[in-house]
Amino acid sequence: MKKFMNEPEDMVKETIEGYVDVYKDRLKKLKGANVIAVKNKKEKVGVIIGNGSGHEPACIGFVGNNMLDCNAYGGIFAAPGPDTILEAIEEADTGMGVVVLISNHAGDVINSKMAIDMAEEDDINTKGVILYDDIASAPKGEEEERRGTAGTLFNYKITGSYAEEGHSIDKVVKMAEKVRDNTRTLTVATIPGTSPITGKKMFEIEPDEMEIGMGVHGEAAAHTIKVGKASKIVEVMCNKLIEDKPYVEGDEVAVIVNGCGQTTYMELMIFYNEVNKFLSSKGIKTFKPAVGSFITTQEMGGIALSFCKMDEELKRLWAKETDAPCFPKLLP
Repeated sequence: MKKFMNEPEDMVKETIEGYVDVYKDRLKKLKGANVIAVKNKKEKVGVIIGNGSGHEPACIGFVGNNMLDCNAYGGIFAAPGPDTILEAIEEADTGMGVVVLISNHAGDVINSKMAIDMAEEDDINTKGVILYDDIASAPKGEEEERRGTAGTLFNYKITGSYAEEGHSIDKVVKMAEKVRDNTRTLTVATIPGTSPITGKKMFEIEPDEMEIGMGVHGEAAAHTIKVGKASKIVEVMCNKLIEDKPYVEGDEVAVIVNGCGQTTYMELMIFYNEVNKFLSSKGIKTFKPAVGSFITTQEMGGIALSFCKMDEELKRLWAKETDAPCFPKLLP
């Protein structure tokens, strides 16, 4: 294992120390709690999420105005405990309530629900929305069983921007559900990441193969394909995503091309270019794509491709500027 690190048990602490120092103009770490929060919170419905570390910049990089108010973080690939999530809820609450976005993984769901119950006991109006977008993890018709993956980024941005406009907690919940239901994701993996805790590869893959449908923690893929041209990989993935929603001619979609950690910027742009050409051939327009490495799995090679069907309201919210450090500036 070759990583720039000191002791494995100190990796998260040292990551956060460095991150907070870099962005101390707008962010803070709560004293005695594993929570990153905005410095100057506004009177509105709070929006937070809890997640395991090791996926940076998710989700510390998406705390900011018009995005998340707080991120409760756990150990590497480990969900934060309910007490930590409760600290984030309390920090985000300004009297209008808090929406907890929950990526659909067992630990995140269990601990977030416990934290929500604890917050309600403390008279904080708190509601959870479970996010799921990975079409490879459960069949069509069983969407609620699907994992949360890179497409959750749509929710951090759009729901965060919507809450900042002053809407009620019930309306913010409905917005989060709308974004989730409009979103689909599929991942292709090329190279396994290495756990910094165990020093072992997270999965095995043959040199001449790619895994379609790999999970964000290295969960088993749906099937393998032989290494081929980007255009062919894109065709396979786009067809599966389009069929699942379905997305149809005349639709307009925001696109995320998310690098899983090791994939180069050159590859991401080549991949996006093929996605854009393919969608255009189907009469589907793209709106303000986000291309980069946003939700990673250490040095795993691969790309998560996400679509979110847009309407005028969603377009406005997705395009709003944010000072969250790791969200890209979306250009026309």
